[in-house]
Amino acid sequence: MSQRVALYLQDAHPIRDGMQYVRYAEEKGFEAVWQAESRLVRDAIVPMAAFAAVTERIKVGSGVINNWTRNIGLLAATFLTLDDLAPDRIICGIGAWWDPLARNVGIRRRKPLTAMRETVTVLRRLLKMENVTFHGEFVHVTGIELDVVHGRREPRNVPIYIGATGMKMMELAGEIADGVVLNYCVPPEYNDRALEHLEIGARRAGRALEEIDRPQLIVCSVDHDRDRAIYGAKALLTQYLAQQPHIAQASGVKQEVVEKVQSILGWPATKEQIEQAMQYVPDDLVYRITASGTPEEAKAKVQEYLDHGATCPILYPLGDVRLMIDTFAPSSKR
Repeated sequence: MSQRVALYLQDAHPIRDGMQYVRYAEEKGFEAVWQAESRLVRDAIVPMAAFAAVTERIKVGSGVINNWTRNIGLLAATFLTLDDLAPDRIICGIGAWWDPLARNVGIRRRKPLTAMRETVTVLRRLLKMENVTFHGEFVHVTGIELDVVHGRREPRNVPIYIGATGMKMMELAGEIADGVVLNYCVPPEYNDRALEHLEIGARRAGRALEEIDRPQLIVCSVDHDRDRAIYGAKALLTQYLAQQPHIAQASGVKQEVVEKVQSILGWPATKEQIEQAMQYVPDDLVYRITASGTPEEAKAKVQEYLDHGATCPILYPLGDVRLMIDTFAPSSKR
């Protein structure tokens, strides 16, 4: 098992509980915690600040925010502020969001590749403390810079990772990003094609694939009771298959399964709807696209993702969080 391992938190736990889990993960040698921001449930920035404030070494990443809803100046100022709180420990993970959620809040995801390129380009320059004028199709700034009067004025070390699922975005990540956050709820062999396209993008920029970090989100339901572990993962998959079509497509799930689940779940889905729809999600799908089961079974599945090119598992714990952290804790502290 890789000595690199990271924790992923979404909205399944109160933020104060998450703070305790992150401290425990740091004690156990985890290298990073990534905070989700996807559904309309929990902003990533507030928990990131909380996690940074109660730790000393662990890196804190957004996993991932979207590039549509924060003005580029505010986005840069936000990550400058986080870096002030935890210097050299902050990672900006950013993605193109997804429909129908984006559409339902009035965001038209037109030309997502162009929009992402402009965002990353200008964000990086601002975090280098440059004075930036840039007039693109989506980003327009004139003579702006991070206006630090009281504090550090040196360039900030905030790596930018693109959360990519589709192959064109994967190529863009290889070309312009410090790393890619590979998605979850996909089989390990999905990575083979993803890395091919990541390398295509890297070559455009004169880089090698090995220069691009490739951490991967992995749903991880660990329990000494295998059936209980599978049940927890199946509940999550049921919701994702209905609400996030890009994940459903990448997972390889049969379209009739997706349509049946979608016909039952509303938005937002109720616990009762999820329970009703779970019967249509087969156990073998849970085994194929998540790391679920006993500790040894979960570790073996995570190793498959590493064998297919992921560089660091970002584990989304379902069930007993401390058991999962203990299961994957590196043999020595970092």
